[in-house]
Amino acid sequence: MSKSFGMQAGSGNLVLVGEVTKPHGLRGEVCVRLYADSPSFFDLVDVVHLRPAAEAPAPDPVPAGRGRRPARPQPPRMRRVRIVSWREHKGMVLLVFEGAQDRSAAEALRGSEILVRETELPDLSDDEVYIHQIEGLAVRLEGGEPLGVVREVLTPAGQEIWAIETPDGREVLFPVAEQFVLAVDLEAGFVEIAPPPGLLDLYLSDDA
Repeated sequence: MSKSFGMQAGSGNLVLVGEVTKPHGLRGEVCVRLYADSPSFFDLVDVVHLRPAAEAPAPDPVPAGRGRRPARPQPPRMRRVRIVSWREHKGMVLLVFEGAQDRSAAEALRGSEILVRETELPDLSDDEVYIHQIEGLAVRLEGGEPLGVVREVLTPAGQEIWAIETPDGREVLFPVAEQFVLAVDLEAGFVEIAPPPGLLDLYLSDDA
């Protein structure tokens, strides 16, 4: 089977690789929830896009002087930024971004998404794929019978699970393991699987 590496589909040709959760210390470090398999990913990618938290409150209008309407600052937009450094600390991944090297600047990044252009992702070996490449692929059973489409890839507790949507709208949660995945063909747009015994009955029987 092809091994899949973490990271989720973003918008356009951007791939979500992490999220800033909170500042750490006084020197601009931020804690990151990482969607890549390993923080060493940042040894290979040192320029990313930061997308501010969607739910960030709008700033208050700034007085613009007598006889003028208050000027309302524009909300921050996604920007391209260089990673100055990264390290692991007590199970956390800490990053420092260029231009945000003190506590207040780090606080402003809380909730921001970290994205990388798909064309800038590190190359994988022939038997590896990124998780975002799996989403949207057609799913076939052994022998070619269609089952549905991979709607989403889940990774609870480190276990990769494909949420497969069938043509009639049902959901099959398929646990990914080498013995169950027969083929992954990105060019042809499909995966072929041999689900463990009883799995399809669990989700697709009339009593399910």
